[in-house]
Amino acid sequence: MHISKNNKRWGLILLLLAVIAILALYPLPPQAPVQYYDRQTGLLKTEKVAAEKWLVWLYNNPVGEATLWALAKRKVVSSLYGNTMDCPSSVKKIQPFIGEFDIDMSTAQKQEFNSFNDFFTRKLKNNARPVDTSSTVTVSPADGKILAYANIRNSDFIIKGSRFNVFSFLNNARLAEKYLDGSLVIIRLAPFDYHRFHFPLSGSVSPITRVNGDYYSVNPLALHKMTEIFCLNKREFTIISNPLFGDVVMTEVGATMVGSIVQTYTGNFVKKGEEKGYFKFGGSTVVLLFEKNKIRIDEDLLIHTLNGYETMIKEGERIGATMIYPVVSR
Repeated sequence: MHISKNNKRWGLILLLLAVIAILALYPLPPQAPVQYYDRQTGLLKTEKVAAEKWLVWLYNNPVGEATLWALAKRKVVSSLYGNTMDCPSSVKKIQPFIGEFDIDMSTAQKQEFNSFNDFFTRKLKNNARPVDTSSTVTVSPADGKILAYANIRNSDFIIKGSRFNVFSFLNNARLAEKYLDGSLVIIRLAPFDYHRFHFPLSGSVSPITRVNGDYYSVNPLALHKMTEIFCLNKREFTIISNPLFGDVVMTEVGATMVGSIVQTYTGNFVKKGEEKGYFKFGGSTVVLLFEKNKIRIDEDLLIHTLNGYETMIKEGERIGATMIYPVVSR
């Protein structure tokens, strides 16, 4: 029986597609729940992860990993999806999203929105997030889950034996040298969090530095597979100079389905609690870097991080105090 070259070619293609389909549907390994401490109650809770099955598939299945490399991490995919959230038709997604994640809308300035992104980037009422105004205290720049490390060089990052690479993260060897033995604070915003970010302390600010990169997820489900994500994703940072805390690097990190990072502040001097900007659709992250011996991070945050847990925090809430005490004139 004669089989043509064309039939052989199609046979190989169909066989390849069948193998891909089998691999794509291969059972995923069980995942540990994403747990965190509620700082207010002291209770250990489990986070409801948006698109959890999709994330687990992308980072744990061979076909998913290929899709991640080819598509999901690309800017064009996140931008296109982010743009759909600007369309008036996306309004219909708001109420189901609020219900699914039990979002408190009583603190929002408005209740009617023109698009999903209009809702997603909503402003809060004045004093909805009280800010610790003490000059000796620095505060969280955003709502989210926090990880804190007193010394970057000597701390395990996410996984035992891994380290946070300051050089790759800042993409500036000379600047990175200042923070090798410094402190690191990471605030992860989930899709259901308030998505505006604020200055954690007052001071003069440098121009924004932008570092191009990809759009990997910053969820712990992804970070446990790729600890270098923060050094691969798009990010932009500003240096805040403060007499008690030194030069603090504040970085906004992009992530999967983040339409864009928008900076709203103006001028070269900022006040603690003042809005810096916002993320369009998608969860993302704010990273703070402190020089050595400039901040004493609150103990509960350090202990929870050491034990492998994030801590839920609100914008304006204290995260640490200065190690340099101001001179009081008499």
